[in-house]
Order: sequence, then structure tokens, then C-alpha cells
Amino acid sequence: MFNVNEYFEGKVASIAFNTAIQTATVGVMAPGEYEFGTSEFETMTVVSGALTVLLPDEKEWKTFTASEVFTIEANQKFKVTTIVDTAYLCTYGK
Repeated sequence: MFNVNEYFEGKVASIAFNTAIQTATVGVMAPGEYEFGTSEFETMTVVSGALTVLLPDEKEWKTFTASEVFTIEANQKFKVTTIVDTAYLCTYGK
């Protein structure tokens, strides 16, 4: 069954599901700035729109657009900004 979550007063919404090999979420973000934490390794793929991301231990923000991917190790925090509604796919584990 799907697990639906909302964060940041409904500005970020995700639906969790299981793929054949790992857990995943697909979601959307409204324009804004957000900080997330990881509990396990994550791979994020931008589906549409764009995310500008400040990854752990980085000093410069980097923008990822549709079909681009970034990863975050477990137990890290990272910041994200978006100026347009943006969709993403996040898979968990290596």
C-alpha cells in the first residue's frame, strides 16, 4: 500500500512505494527553500522542474534539472530551493 506524506505545511508531498529492489518515493515541491535529513543513502532524480541543492560539506549550490540525479549519504542534512513546482523520484539504499 502507498504511504502519503506532507511536509512544510503541505508545500512538499510524497508517496512512498516499493520497487522490485528498493523503497522509493515520488513527490512534488512547491516553490520555496527546504532542509531535509537522511536516514539512509538516497538517490534523487528530478522528474520535472529544477532543484537547487546545497549538499553536505559543499559550499556552493548546484542546480539539477529534469533527468539529472544527485546522491546523499545516510545521516546527512541538505538544503533545497526551487522556484517552480518540481517533481522528483527518490530511491533509498545503495
